[in-house]
Amino acid sequence: MLHRISLAVSTALLPIVFLPGHAAAAGSQPQATPIQVALRSSDTPAPAEFATRNTLVLSAPPRDSAESGHRIFDPIADYLSQVVGRRVVYRHPTTWGGYQADMQAGAYDIVFDGPHFVSWRIKKLGHNALVKVPGDFTYTAVVRKDDNKVTQLNQLAGRKICAHAPPNLGTLIMYDQFDNPARQPVVIVQEGYKQIYNALLKGECEAGMLPLYELSKFEKENPQTRVIFRTGAMPQQAFSAGPRVTPAEQAKIAEALLSPAATIPLTDFRRVYGAGHGLVAASDKDYVGLAQYLRDSWGF
Repeated sequence: MLHRISLAVSTALLPIVFLPGHAAAAGSQPQATPIQVALRSSDTPAPAEFATRNTLVLSAPPRDSAESGHRIFDPIADYLSQVVGRRVVYRHPTTWGGYQADMQAGAYDIVFDGPHFVSWRIKKLGHNALVKVPGDFTYTAVVRKDDNKVTQLNQLAGRKICAHAPPNLGTLIMYDQFDNPARQPVVIVQEGYKQIYNALLKGECEAGMLPLYELSKFEKENPQTRVIFRTGAMPQQAFSAGPRVTPAEQAKIAEALLSPAATIPLTDFRRVYGAGHGLVAASDKDYVGLAQYLRDSWGF
């Protein structure tokens, strides 16, 4: 594809409309319009500070508030500090743009996020996948059950789809289904899967991009949508560790996160990320090829 995607979203700006590419003058190729240059997160030190310190930094995307992020990941950082024998701290990115920039710069030593990011770090930053949420990760595109006109995702070129802002995996997968950047859906950015689902039902968009796991929760009692697109099974979100974490430390971290002793520090994490029965071992080969979805995203 010809466009490149770059977007950093704060809760104060949502919802917004994202147009991935705009047609240029007649006879010329469509050109991308980057919406915002990624800025460094104010909660994270500059990368130069990381090369000389003895502290390991744990991070994850800013899906929730800083308060929620620290509630989920601070107990894990404290637990891993005891495991590896040196300090592990959780840094909460203030924006997606800041998270993306710091992650690309190698500022994070231990990271929990989506399979496409894990794949990219393995390929580009020398990370190793350690443990992951159990089960498969499948994305769906859904329409309202009473909408009988749309039967395939490719019918939605130029029409509204509720989704997270890129580089969310579901949104990138959706764009990957459209070869012509001048004929793609218009993304109505929502914050949170429940918001995507509700916006679809309210008629704010004609389709929504949702993980099958989340869709199943919303539709448990009263199904109101119909699936028009489904990906194949992908590996779930995972923890990966970079080169400042020694092989011996990586082995200790993986073992510790799989241990019964991790039950208490992972309490909130397991509730939020669907790891009710704990984590399972991960390997780099699980994530081969998934970095391709980031190829049109800024900085990847």
